[in-house]
Amino acid sequence: SGANSGQPSPESRADSKYRETVLLPRSGFPAQLPGRLQPEKCGFSELYSWQRQRNTKNEFCLHDGPPYANGDPHVGHALNKILKDITNRFHMMRGYKVHYVPGWDCHGLPIELKALLELKETQNLSPMEIRQRAKEFAERAIEKQKSAFIRWGIMADWANCYRTFDRKYEAKQLSIFHKMYDKGYIYQDYKPVFWSPSANTALAEAELEYNQQHVSRSVYIKFPLLKTPPKLASVIAGCSTVGLLIWTTQPWTIPANQAICYMPDSDYSIVKCANTGECYILAANRVESTAAILDTQFEVISTCKGVDLENGSCAHPTIPGRESPFLPANHVTMAKGTGLVHTAPAHGMEDYSVASHHQLPMDCLVDEGGFFTEAAGPELQNKAVLEEGNEAVIQMLRAAKSLLKEEKCVHSYPYDWRTKKPVIIRASKQWFVNTANIKVTAQELLKKVKFIPASAVNRMLEMLDRRTYWCISRQRSWGVPIPVFYHKTTGESLINSEIIENVIKIVEQHGSDAWWTLPVEQLLPRKIAAKVDSHDVLDYVQGQDVLDIWFDSGTSWAHVLEDQRADLYLEGKDQLGGWFQSSLLTSVATRKKAPYKTLVVHGFTLGEKGEKMSKSIGNVVDPDVVINGGQDHSKEPPYGADVLRWWVAESNVFTEVLIGPAVLSAAKDDINKLRNTLRFMLGNMADFNPETDSIPSSEMYVIDQYMLHLLQDYAKKITEAYKEYDYGKVIRLLQAFHTRDLSNFYFSIIKDRLYCEGEKDPKRRSCQTALVEALDVVVRSLAPILPHLAEEVFQFLPYRKESESVFRSGWINTSSVWKKPGLEEVVEAACAMRDSFLGSIAGRNALEHEVIIVIDPGLLFELMETLQSEESSSVSQLNEIMMASQTTLLSELPIEMATDEKIIKGTFLINLEGGDIREESSYKVIVLPAAKAKCLRCRKYSADSPLSLCPRCTKVMVGGWTQ
Repeated sequence: SGANSGQPSPESRADSKYRETVLLPRSGFPAQLPGRLQPEKCGFSELYSWQRQRNTKNEFCLHDGPPYANGDPHVGHALNKILKDITNRFHMMRGYKVHYVPGWDCHGLPIELKALLELKETQNLSPMEIRQRAKEFAERAIEKQKSAFIRWGIMADWANCYRTFDRKYEAKQLSIFHKMYDKGYIYQDYKPVFWSPSANTALAEAELEYNQQHVSRSVYIKFPLLKTPPKLASVIAGCSTVGLLIWTTQPWTIPANQAICYMPDSDYSIVKCANTGECYILAANRVESTAAILDTQFEVISTCKGVDLENGSCAHPTIPGRESPFLPANHVTMAKGTGLVHTAPAHGMEDYSVASHHQLPMDCLVDEGGFFTEAAGPELQNKAVLEEGNEAVIQMLRAAKSLLKEEKCVHSYPYDWRTKKPVIIRASKQWFVNTANIKVTAQELLKKVKFIPASAVNRMLEMLDRRTYWCISRQRSWGVPIPVFYHKTTGESLINSEIIENVIKIVEQHGSDAWWTLPVEQLLPRKIAAKVDSHDVLDYVQGQDVLDIWFDSGTSWAHVLEDQRADLYLEGKDQLGGWFQSSLLTSVATRKKAPYKTLVVHGFTLGEKGEKMSKSIGNVVDPDVVINGGQDHSKEPPYGADVLRWWVAESNVFTEVLIGPAVLSAAKDDINKLRNTLRFMLGNMADFNPETDSIPSSEMYVIDQYMLHLLQDYAKKITEAYKEYDYGKVIRLLQAFHTRDLSNFYFSIIKDRLYCEGEKDPKRRSCQTALVEALDVVVRSLAPILPHLAEEVFQFLPYRKESESVFRSGWINTSSVWKKPGLEEVVEAACAMRDSFLGSIAGRNALEHEVIIVIDPGLLFELMETLQSEESSSVSQLNEIMMASQTTLLSELPIEMATDEKIIKGTFLINLEGGDIREESSYKVIVLPAAKAKCLRCRKYSADSPLSLCPRCTKVMVGGWTQ
């Protein structure tokens, strides 16, 4: 035969003759993600300006929290910016005018430190030299970050961003300071604040991180009793010497001791030490544990109440002549220590409040660098309190025979989050915001804000609750100056409304540099100074403190939003104690409203296994490498921006977000699967023009109408998920729809109709009409997440108008006519039978079979009859769904069917009219080998002889030749 002679068989020759007549998909759309070749001609910056011109009152305002201008763009930026962009694009497509102005936080210590790191000699720099360097550094960082944000497809007007060092911004910030000052919220005070010796400045609580493994040198010390409390006179009479026992983890604060505090209602014991015979006073429930630590036994002589210690005092262990009174306080803890607390007002918040209540001295013996001052005495002067100063104090206690025990204590201790070094508490003159008076209103207003996830509101309320006062002055040069003057000799401060207003005007014209460059008489006009006191202007010097950068960024609403409230602030969870809070406090203080209506809070990015990213582990993911590829493309391939965006959307961003090679590779595969679905739809529209070739939905095939019904449901769910900021759900819905409903189900059913019916046949036009709608809905549903892909698909639409953009033409548009619940029952019943059939021939070609379906007369039979009116057909809608070569529909089993035929039984529950009609019907499916020959054109077994075409293909071919 021909097969052996090396000649093609007559069948394959005929086969290839007809291959040209089959309408296979045609599209230039690439199946694989082109990596770095993504369409950069998407015009996203013009898109932002275009939508700002819209004539609509509906505005959606997302206020951009400013990323910090001190480094390269990283995946944390990508997570945040892309989430914002998905949100903006969704709202824009829904017809809103989006207000989104990107910004940068440009002042502050980290930028100052990094700018100075680039210099060899930094000792003698003037504030202006430091400011100049810091500004240049920030500008370079902004340019790097900005070009990355543009590359990620972030839609904005990138020529008009806000930067916290802009003159207008600084002036607006000072006007908020002014309003808060006028309302009495801003004051200067001498009190203990967190102080970073490594950065030489005060810190706010939000700038601390706690090191759980910090080791302190803790000591047990005795303070000799000086004045016996009257109530204890008789008890103590028998003791030769009496000391109060105290425990501290910060021995360096002992020189600043001004008192010993006790808890009034707790029990205290007077004990005798078995080793030395001395008597000590300490809390009754700390007697045993303290004796064990000191390696001795205590014999309890007597027990009294804390209040009985009233009017007693003791001698300071290292400063002759210094007396420390016993004072009641409620911050004394019984959990550790001795129940008596050494009180150094300059070095503790609670100590300070006890001291202010009892008018004790609050002198601070420690300077800005964390060294003891001259006032601490020659033995301690110039020693660092956390190092040799601490050692010197311990030696002095030992010499005074006051030290009973020293041991290492591992505990949680605050560190400066920027220098990663320990901080101290130190009293100094600082400027504060009195948050106590703003907090209550702020908390009430916060309860009306929508939080996503909802649990975040409690975290933020707790953080707000813990905030006692907000220290807003920093002892650095790179920032917005606090507009205050100090008298050269008395140090008295001079600040009032007129002074602040004058400084605001100057900053508006010249920027905040003017504070350092202009002479004092220009900053403080004579007539203003004259009103205040008789001093000359030249007796004053401008203050050198700058505002905390949380105050800088916390006033961004005033500059960017002016008087409106943002619909949304969207940032990482660290901002619950940071920017969300400082924005709320400044807004509530000045205008009694929250600056935002909704807060979306996302987690942090971590490595693939949930570990922190660090250069040393080598698991840092650089977004630039993700997009453009690394040095070795086989190890780090270029994925393009949409893979990065898919990763963001797919992640559960409300917990920690994982990223690494496996995650990115999976994202690429997911997008490629999606591209294949889109390519199939594009390819089957090459000869279709929706305006002239569409079929009205009522005349469409039932399966095509069913597709529209599914589309309508998909569109509704997708829109809901976007509204809830649940982009992970959007991806899950998209993937389920394009793989399950389209590729695996619908495409497999309609392929024969698309490829083998006549080009203009209404049957073919019917499924093309549905495909056009499906493509449109799917592309719009993914556009906010994958904007480059969406625009690329639009560029390959055969019927696209020249300038049509997916983003300019609105959100998903489905018709309510598409919703047809009754249709669902017809198709799902047919699919139940199809599943019975396909399940029984697993792995074999469905076309090699024919199917007999038997249903008793009734509703189910009538539904199936709408899909096939004749008894047997190879071209009916029912046979198309079954995917067999022929389907026969009967109301009873044929008599000649022997009992050994393979009969599959099943039932289907029909549920119509919202549950009014419920009917369970049974059916039988019988699968037989196809009786006819294989058609050389469509490959169905429906031809009368091996070399002829089936009736359907014959008709198409004849029609084709006669046209």
